[in-house]
Amino acid sequence: MSTRRRAPIGAEVQREGVELRVWSPVARRVEAVLDPGTRHERRVLLDRDGTQHWRALLRDAGPGTRYGLLLDDDPKLYPDPGSRSQPDGPHGASAVIDPRAFAWSDHAWRGRALREAVFYEMHVGTFTREGTWRAAADHLRELADLGITVVEMMPVSAFPGRFGWGYDGVSLFAPYAGYGTPDDLRAFVDRAHELGLAVILDVVYNHLGPDGNYLPRFAPSFFSDRYETDWGVSPRFDGPGSEPVRDLVIANARFWIDEYHFDGLRIDATQDVYDFDDHEHIVSELARAVREAAPDRTTLVIGENEPQRVALVRPRHEGGMELDALWNDDFHHSAAVALTGRDEAYFRDYTGSAQEIASALKHGFLYQGQRYAWQSQRRGTRTLGIDPKRFVAYLQNHDQIANSLDGRRLHQLTSPARYRALSSLVLLGPSTPLLFQGEEFLASSPFLYFADHEPGLAESVRKGRTEFLAQFPSLGSPDARSRLADPAALDTFERSKLDHQRRDTAHLAMVRTLLAMRRDDPTIAGETRVGLDAAALSEPAEHALVLRYLGSTPDQDRLLVVNLGPSRFLPSCSEPLCAPPFGARWRDAFSSEDPRWGGRGTVPTEQDDGWHLTAESTVLLVPEPDPTPRFGPPKKTRTTPTTTSTEDRR
Repeated sequence: MSTRRRAPIGAEVQREGVELRVWSPVARRVEAVLDPGTRHERRVLLDRDGTQHWRALLRDAGPGTRYGLLLDDDPKLYPDPGSRSQPDGPHGASAVIDPRAFAWSDHAWRGRALREAVFYEMHVGTFTREGTWRAAADHLRELADLGITVVEMMPVSAFPGRFGWGYDGVSLFAPYAGYGTPDDLRAFVDRAHELGLAVILDVVYNHLGPDGNYLPRFAPSFFSDRYETDWGVSPRFDGPGSEPVRDLVIANARFWIDEYHFDGLRIDATQDVYDFDDHEHIVSELARAVREAAPDRTTLVIGENEPQRVALVRPRHEGGMELDALWNDDFHHSAAVALTGRDEAYFRDYTGSAQEIASALKHGFLYQGQRYAWQSQRRGTRTLGIDPKRFVAYLQNHDQIANSLDGRRLHQLTSPARYRALSSLVLLGPSTPLLFQGEEFLASSPFLYFADHEPGLAESVRKGRTEFLAQFPSLGSPDARSRLADPAALDTFERSKLDHQRRDTAHLAMVRTLLAMRRDDPTIAGETRVGLDAAALSEPAEHALVLRYLGSTPDQDRLLVVNLGPSRFLPSCSEPLCAPPFGARWRDAFSSEDPRWGGRGTVPTEQDDGWHLTAESTVLLVPEPDPTPRFGPPKKTRTTPTTTSTEDRR
């Protein structure tokens, strides 16, 4: 008796053998070849099951059996598009996997809520020298002890070659064999859960990679003839023939949650997931499928959306798609300009001013329908009523580091003090923070774009990468172009690997302290917060801002003072957000310029003579009782000279 299938296609272990199901509406004949190329090779003909699918029960197959598929009279042996394992890569034979054989220990795990989230973006191939899930799992305790709560793993669907970012995956259900076995990935997630870490997976549903993508041979209707993305043709999510495609992709989303216990997904480039028919948008369905796949634990669905359409995080009854959060490039771009002073290419619409950063803290997106000069059109939608935690803030991510001449980290392009200041703001700010691997210890390694393709495609990728970076005028010269790393070179990949032996321990200690404050302070954590506001200080307007957290009681108020410029003394501060609660004064509870973090020291911010803003710093102020009476007898102010006569003395 067969058990219920977990996915609509692929090989699944049943009691009687292995049930193989293949989607191919155009094939006239489908044949499975078991143990191909060995003396045990044998063939099994599949039957149509009354739909566009073909089915066979392989009674003499089991976990580990290699197999491929023959279509009609084509002599080529194809891998299974629904394969759960491609041990030799996406061009090789598929392998049968039994996900039920893994002994999970996370039965009591209930996930992490968004309010607890501190994301850590990880590329498994470069996170360690070994580049495997096993090696990465050895560092999970360090991340948990640091205060990370959610690992966001870059895509792992199988792709060709020895290395790549993963965004050109072609086997949707098969984890990349270069990182280890499917059970190695399960063990990574299981270990993360043991340590209190959630793990979400970056998935790509807007296109498939160009090499090793055999789906068109099985089902040409998988891809749309109406839309094309920057990376290739789009899956067919609307129009005639779209239902099997939608079912397959939704099943894939459920698959990662079900068979690998992932705690959610980060959906790449949702603006290129095209679906314009009069039905629930596929992104909304994906979010719903993730939650239905794990009803007894919290899951998170994060979106990337370049046009900044806030509907993705609004409730469905408001016409939204109910994602949990969106990446916020506006905050990154403004912060990057503030740190480096460079505003070319897609940074040209940002000034990095204190007011711009304050607005991003309050409103999430800066562009909410205004004209965006870089694209010569309006960009963004209104964020009114959206909780700030639904915006993911970061100073580094995989794209933004690599979109440069040499892949240097942002901390290497600015002053150490200024980077500490903005890092502190991200980690104590109202948005959900994200760190890119190595950012916590100021990694010395670059992060470059790398992709191992066959020579013809490698040349196209090399050319495309050069053309993309040409939007930066500073990279337009022949000399600059000659220094761009070759994406296909093994050295480009190797240089991008983290060196865990070279760590800035002072910065690591600062991050640990900040994340403990974010977790333990009820106002910063949001438990007792009733509001927030932010504003640039009138002097110096370009460099200094304040962020006020309003607690449920005055003693729970918090004030962040950020100064990205030189030291300033303010005899008075006219900004109302600077006012301490009645009967209190401000006390410095944290400074990014503390010598413990590598800073040069600081003085108390609020003093009897006025406000002292330390250069390039972020300071957290908390209220304490003020022994000085707020209202006493008025001080006499003499405005005109007086004279005293002898008569007066009498």
